[in-house]
Amino acid sequence: MKQVLITGASSGIGKQLACDYADNDWNVIACGQNQARLNELENHHSSIQSLRFDVTDIESTKTALSQLTLLPDLIILNAGTCEYINEGVIDTALFKRVFNVNVFGILHCIEALQDRFTERTHIVIISSSASFIPLPRAEAYGASKAAISYISQTLALDLQHKNIKVTLVNPGFVKTPLTDKNDFAMPMLVTPEFASQKIRHGIEVGKKEIHFPIVFTLFLKTIALLPFTLRMAVIKRITGK
Repeated sequence: MKQVLITGASSGIGKQLACDYADNDWNVIACGQNQARLNELENHHSSIQSLRFDVTDIESTKTALSQLTLLPDLIILNAGTCEYINEGVIDTALFKRVFNVNVFGILHCIEALQDRFTERTHIVIISSSASFIPLPRAEAYGASKAAISYISQTLALDLQHKNIKVTLVNPGFVKTPLTDKNDFAMPMLVTPEFASQKIRHGIEVGKKEIHFPIVFTLFLKTIALLPFTLRMAVIKRITGK
């Protein structure tokens, strides 16, 4: 039976991926911090095994992942968080909290597992379309996602000679407990079910980058191609800033 490891599996996209893979006869190692939510997953799906640890703690991450007797070929690094700043006022503690999860959390998992990678290993890293262009209040979140997107792409190059695959996922707005906190309009908001379907299909067909909803993400990618002055003018216009 095929096996997948998913971080951030206690809610949102990670939870939906865990459920959908389990429903499709995969063995799922669901990783997260909230043991009660992980227990719910285990109770509803006999093929889900939970693994509790904090991705921001390198030692906790290494200890937990060392318990795996068999490393799944498919590893989905999904754990993430989001905090915004206001009026451009920098809060370095906030930046550190966001980067600790969105960047170092992913790096901790890769460092903990990399000695066991094989030529069948496929690493899937969940970033965000927020990394495409600068967005108001998203200095910490967008910068963290831009960082992990860059790391993902360079890893794809550096691990290619070992036949290790790296796929980068850049979703638009997905309705999750994280986006439920947003106090602004979220164009083309999609469901976790939609996100899971797009991610799983992209992985299955071997895409190097998965982004959705396609109209929204292509719109942002197009803006990113504009000359700097024009790009900033368009962003100001569409965001009201």
